[in-house]
Amino acid sequence: MRLVSDDILIDTGAQNPVYDAIYPSLTDFALWNPSSWTVGHPFDLYKAMRETAPVMWSPSKQGMSGFWSISRYEDIRKIELATDVFSSQRGSINIGVPPRENWRPKKLMPAAYNSLINLDAQQHLEMRMQQKDFFLPPNYVAELRAKVEVKVDSLLDDMEKRGPVVDFVKLFAEQLPLFTLCEMLGIDEEDRPKVVHWMHYLEMASQFMTNPWQTFFSEPLFPLRFKTVVNDMFAYGESVMADRRLNPRDDLLTAIAQSTMDDELLPQEFLDGSWLLIIFAGNDTTRNSLSGTLRLMTQFPDQRAMLLEDPSLTPKMSDESLRMTTPVIHMRRTATQDTEIRGQKIAKDEKVVLWYGAGNYDADIFPNPDTFDMHRTNVAKHVAFGHGAHKCLGFRVAKMQLEIAFERIFDRFPNITWTGKQKISPNALVHAISSLEVDLYGKS
Repeated sequence: MRLVSDDILIDTGAQNPVYDAIYPSLTDFALWNPSSWTVGHPFDLYKAMRETAPVMWSPSKQGMSGFWSISRYEDIRKIELATDVFSSQRGSINIGVPPRENWRPKKLMPAAYNSLINLDAQQHLEMRMQQKDFFLPPNYVAELRAKVEVKVDSLLDDMEKRGPVVDFVKLFAEQLPLFTLCEMLGIDEEDRPKVVHWMHYLEMASQFMTNPWQTFFSEPLFPLRFKTVVNDMFAYGESVMADRRLNPRDDLLTAIAQSTMDDELLPQEFLDGSWLLIIFAGNDTTRNSLSGTLRLMTQFPDQRAMLLEDPSLTPKMSDESLRMTTPVIHMRRTATQDTEIRGQKIAKDEKVVLWYGAGNYDADIFPNPDTFDMHRTNVAKHVAFGHGAHKCLGFRVAKMQLEIAFERIFDRFPNITWTGKQKISPNALVHAISSLEVDLYGKS
C-alpha cells in the first residue's frame, strides 16, 4: 500500500489565497502558534469569526502555508461529511507539513502522517472496522468499565492522602486515561512506566518547538535526550507489534498488528504511525476533558448542585462539558478540487482548518453558549469528537471514563473546588491543561 508520507502535500509557504478573500482576516490572534493557546480557547475571536468572517483566510508563519479558518457549526459538519472534496490524507490533519529535509527525528515525522487519522474515508473505515471490537461492543466496554471503576477509587484514595490541596492533573486526570489506554492495548504492567516517560517527552517536544529556551531552562537535557527517547519508543512499538503478529492476544495491539489494507498486513511505517497515535492522542483528549469538567463544575455551582441532587444527570453533564471544554482544538483538511463555502472560493490544494471550539459555541445551535446547561435539548450534538467518518473511534470509552470519574469524585468529594490556579501548555491541537490545582473539600 502507498504511504501517506509518500504522497503528502508539503506546505508551499503561500501567505495569500489563490482567490481573493471576501471576508476580513482577523489577525490579532495567531491561530497557528501553539503559544497563543496558553490562555485557552479565544472565544471572543471565535464569535467575531462566526459573525463577520465564517470562512476566514489566516496567514501563517514563514514556511507554513496560510489556510482557511472555518468557525460555524454547520459548515464544520458539512466539510467533515464531504470527504471527497476535503481530504485528510492529501495534506494530513496537522496544521502544517514542513519540507522533507526538516522531518526530524527520522521516524517521528513520517509516523505522524502514516496512521488511521490521516486516511480518507474508504481506507479509514476499512481500518476502523478492524479495531472496532475494542471500542464499541457493550460487553467489552462493560468489562473495561469495571476495571476503570477500581482504578478511579484507587486514584481518589491517593488524592485524599496527599490532600487537601492537590494537582488534579498529576494525580488523576493524566493517570486514568493512561491506565485505560494500557488496558485496552494490552501493555504489560512492567512496561507502563515507559509509556509515561515517552508521553512526557512528546509533550515537551511541542513546547520545545514553540519556546526552546523555556524548555531548556526547565529541562536542560531535553534536546540531548529527545532523539534517544523517540528511538526507544519506536523500537518498543516495533518489537511489541512483531510479537503480537507471532503471538496474538485478545487486545488492541494485536488488532492493530493484524490489521490489513488491500489484503496485506500493514507495513512498518503504518505500525509506527498507529503506535504514535495511540500513545499520544489516545491519552491527551480524555485527560483534558477530565480537567476541563472539574474546572466548569467550579465555575457553574448551580449545575454541580443539580448533579449532586441527581447523579443520573452525569451523562448529560459530560456532553455539555465536552462542548464547553472542546479538548481537540482543530483538524485540518485539504481541498481536492476548486470549491466554495459561503460564497468564498477555495482553490485545489488549499488548507481548510475546522475550529471545533468555535462550532461548539455557535449560538445559532447552542443558545447562550457561554452558559453551562446540561438540560439543553441538543446537549449531545457537539462536535468535540468530530463528525462523520472521522468521528473519534474512542468516543464511547472517553465518555465512559468521564461519567465514572465524576460519579465517584462527587460522591466522595462533593465540595471539590478548583482554586483558580492552572497551567495550559502551548499546543494548537489540544486544549492542554497540564496543571489544575483543586481543594478536595472546597474553599474554607
